[in-house]
Amino acid sequence: MSSAPTDSSRDEPEGTVLVQDPDLPPVALSDKERRRDAKWSIPKIILWVVIALLGGVAWTMLAIVRGETVNAIWFVFAAVATYLIGYRFYSKVIERYITRPNDLRATPAERKQDGKDHVPTDRRVLYGHHFAAIAGAGPLVGPVLAAQMGFLPGTIWIIVGVVLAGAVQDYLVLFFSMRRGGRSIGQMARDELGRIGGTAAIIASLLIMIIIVAILALVVVNALGESPWGVFSVAMTIPIALFMGVYLRYLRPGRITEVSIIGFVLLLAAIIAGGWIADTPWGAEVFHLDRTTIAWGIIIYGVVAAVLPVWLLLAPRDYLSTFMKIGVIVMLAGAIVLVRPEIHVPAFTDFASTGLGPVWAGPLFPFLFVTIACGALSGFHALISSGTTPKLVEKERQTRFIGYGGMLMESFVAIMALVAAISIDQGIYYAMNSPAAATGGTIEGAVAFVNSLGLSGVNVTPELLAHTAASVGEESIVSRTGGAPTLALGIAHIMSSIDGGALMAFWYHFAIMFEALFILTAVDAGTRVARFMLQDAIGTFVPKFRDVTWRPGVWLCTAIMVAGWGYILILGVTDPLGGINTFFPLFGIANQLLAAIALAVVLAIVAKRGRSYIKWLWIVGLPLAFTAVVTITASAYKIFSPVPAIGYWANHFRYRDALAAGDTTLGEPEVLEAVIRNTGVQGTLSIVFVLLAIIVIAVSLIVTVKAIRAGGGEDTEDPAVVSRRFAPGGFLATRREKEIEKEWAERVGAP
Repeated sequence: MSSAPTDSSRDEPEGTVLVQDPDLPPVALSDKERRRDAKWSIPKIILWVVIALLGGVAWTMLAIVRGETVNAIWFVFAAVATYLIGYRFYSKVIERYITRPNDLRATPAERKQDGKDHVPTDRRVLYGHHFAAIAGAGPLVGPVLAAQMGFLPGTIWIIVGVVLAGAVQDYLVLFFSMRRGGRSIGQMARDELGRIGGTAAIIASLLIMIIIVAILALVVVNALGESPWGVFSVAMTIPIALFMGVYLRYLRPGRITEVSIIGFVLLLAAIIAGGWIADTPWGAEVFHLDRTTIAWGIIIYGVVAAVLPVWLLLAPRDYLSTFMKIGVIVMLAGAIVLVRPEIHVPAFTDFASTGLGPVWAGPLFPFLFVTIACGALSGFHALISSGTTPKLVEKERQTRFIGYGGMLMESFVAIMALVAAISIDQGIYYAMNSPAAATGGTIEGAVAFVNSLGLSGVNVTPELLAHTAASVGEESIVSRTGGAPTLALGIAHIMSSIDGGALMAFWYHFAIMFEALFILTAVDAGTRVARFMLQDAIGTFVPKFRDVTWRPGVWLCTAIMVAGWGYILILGVTDPLGGINTFFPLFGIANQLLAAIALAVVLAIVAKRGRSYIKWLWIVGLPLAFTAVVTITASAYKIFSPVPAIGYWANHFRYRDALAAGDTTLGEPEVLEAVIRNTGVQGTLSIVFVLLAIIVIAVSLIVTVKAIRAGGGEDTEDPAVVSRRFAPGGFLATRREKEIEKEWAERVGAP
């Protein structure tokens, strides 16, 4: 019989010793067993040397040995090798010196198990849930838009940034929220930073969530606008998800594999049927919707999805989208390795230096970083990592695999999106991503505009744009802004290289549905999280609102949050300058400011843990400092820049003066009024966001300095309770973990 381990690690309160029940099999590996599992062997050393060499060669080919073209295979190798090294070594440093998990300690899922919010969940299932929740439009859209600057800046930030910043934030927020019973980032800010810092963090989180969800929805609108095939296929995913929810709950409970196969077959059927229906006169008429109509449809969907039971729509949709997300990205990576497309986009384009590109305006620093957003660092993830996920974790050591590992997968999605975008013809890329105000929305206008940019090697023709649209089953691809259509075309281009182009239209609409599933899960999950946040905030004054089962509170808070992001969505859809082109920088800045707020809260928590943690504060301080500089600088550009293409207020006053003077060179009066309204909203929000973030960061630094001087601070973690269950710490169980699982099965019946 195995001995029951004890623990008196430094992260428990002084004098605390956790001793498990001696009548149970081990609930955790001992330190000796963990060291034995981690012991280096010759095969392990050889494996990591090979990974390091492969990564080094790939980075050399991308960053140093650059000819007129670069093979896309090096992006895959550079990313995978760096992720493996970052996870194996850097995240281990964080685990050993900052989080210091203790599997003898019961998690909130075990301690508060209620069958609703707190449920011990298999780590592999929870990884899928967490990834589905965090992975929205950002890793798909941001890298596509960032391709305007060339392939190298985005590649470096996506891969290196996630290892040093994005995955660090996700892991630490998840761990510290779990140690505090699953509290939200706003609640933790209130506990750690006091009333001023906490209030600023809560207000910022709510407002930023509105912007994030609105832009996520805007990407879906732009992908489906005037596309009968896409509208039908995506609309069908809703009844498919509802059917799966009913099937699992009432018809065939627990038949996960069975319903997965059914769901996948139905998804393929929806795509194929979409092509047939779009070719019929009635189908083309019914499903050919303008973008405003689609926007209102998504607003209604957001209300319904946020209040329906999780098992009916959200859970099966997350389940479907997780398979689609990871499956498609792995499939795309395999296709890139097989096809090995040559990339003709330069490492740095002319727009990297001028900052006046047609897709979005602004210099490489800081706007590249806020444009890529979720692919490398996302504040939205902090809301998920302190939302549902910490209430479902079985064991503390699993947080590294779920938090750090989940973000690495999202970064890989971003790299694949970047490669897909730069694999298509540059002329087509700019024709698709330039706003209708520049192209006129016509093939002729797009050809004239793109060729006027003076880009080396770019000479787009009407025949090329018309043929490309026809090959993917669309009437036009001009000014399909938002990144999603460009990514879909890139995926179709790579995948059709295998089948000779016969299935180009299928792959395009398959990718559109994949992206819409990707994004809509974030829209409905984001709306639900935002509703929880608002209920918690109002609950400070009216306690009844904190009861998430109180229907009036649920409906009222849902309506308020949907009204907020719905208003911004309609502004973006009707924006004469192109909604994505003007609103996405605000999305990126807001998202990164939220990341800075989350990192500021984590910095204070780590400093308060004691003197032995102080020398490791740089692991949190480094991404916090970089993110703060980037986002505050970007905000300053948007607020104070005199260049109308960059500064919100410069553009606001330009159009306001034109309207006052009766000048119609910039557009008719209704166009001028729309731009004035939109830039006023954007400029005001930019000021509010950056001021709130500065307040939180400043308070965090004050608290951190005080904690360093005092050698620690107040411990706000929940009291430690000894665990009575066992689960492996990573995706694959070690030999010793398998032995313990077997012992639990034999003696207790289940771990």
